[in-house]
Amino acid sequence: MANNTLSQAKNAKNDEFYTQYPDIEKEMSAYLEYNPDVFRGKTVLLPCDDPEWSNFTRYFAQNFGGLGLKKLISTSYAVDSKTYKNAYLPTLFETAAPQYDAGKTTKNGKIFTLTHDKTGDQKVNVDDLEWHYLDGDGDFRSKEIKELRDQADIIITNPPFSLFREFLNWIVQGNKKFLIIGNMNAITYKDVFPLIKGNKVWLGSTNFNTGMYFLVPEGFVYAESYKFERFANGSKVNRVPGVCWFTNLDHGRRHKPLPLMTMEENLKYSKHKEITGVGYVKYDNYDAIEVPYTDAIPSDYPGVMGVPISFLDKYSPEQFVIVGATESEGKGFSVGLWDAKSKFSQPIVRGERVYKRIFIKVRRAEA
Repeated sequence: MANNTLSQAKNAKNDEFYTQYPDIEKEMSAYLEYNPDVFRGKTVLLPCDDPEWSNFTRYFAQNFGGLGLKKLISTSYAVDSKTYKNAYLPTLFETAAPQYDAGKTTKNGKIFTLTHDKTGDQKVNVDDLEWHYLDGDGDFRSKEIKELRDQADIIITNPPFSLFREFLNWIVQGNKKFLIIGNMNAITYKDVFPLIKGNKVWLGSTNFNTGMYFLVPEGFVYAESYKFERFANGSKVNRVPGVCWFTNLDHGRRHKPLPLMTMEENLKYSKHKEITGVGYVKYDNYDAIEVPYTDAIPSDYPGVMGVPISFLDKYSPEQFVIVGATESEGKGFSVGLWDAKSKFSQPIVRGERVYKRIFIKVRRAEA
């Protein structure tokens, strides 16, 4: 479902998804609660952004003083942020500028910066943003935007779904703190999972297992199978399932241990019929047991367990060890457990393939 939605989005130029303000505010609050100075004295870069539609710039501009920011930089990509189905859409920033020419379009991206009270009203907010056109189109891969990346401390944005892998790699190359939104299936990508396993990347604080609603352009076309809300607070929205925040900023939720029952208790009291009175089965091609539900992880099992990728939403590095993960692309991601003779990169139970799994051990049982 998630993959189909994202494919449809890309085909219809629906990479123009804008995060809602309450979702941004809720997520940022988790980091501020854990560390009130997380943004203090920092330069925050918001690439793939545009204040005309983006709530990321609005949030950080309106809270500039309270967060203690040093500098806010927001850049827009000309092609995606100013056109929709080849129709040029100038922003209010452009139309209000003295040099604006309604008969002329530009292929240049824009850069917005915020550092001080420009209007003299004794507060720093969105009214104090300064802007000009970039030399190029604002593509994050350009030398111009890379230079901005290098001067930033934290990178925060909702990158185009179709470029998630490349964008994350771009951040990692710059060795920056970050908070971005992506598809949950990216967890097992061969260029993403090693970062998660190495505790260099983890999921954010907000749980979006029920899906996340994004603001979309007026011209957005819904799939015929779409059955969810289409408006929120008077604005057009689209629900995308399986979406989560990826980050290397710490928050308290990831250090909260998951309440677990023992193997014996699960066999007696688990609410899942696949476990109660039945037990856990081993994979045909992995030296591990299948645990189909995160809340059914036995606290006293000493071996390796395969759990759904949604487990990472409850993952605490103090409680669990991540051993590896299946990988459904190419030849698969070997975790040292896979029986290569099976020629399958997914685990198999009684001859049937099981969806992507993460392999873990409980630290308490391991000790």
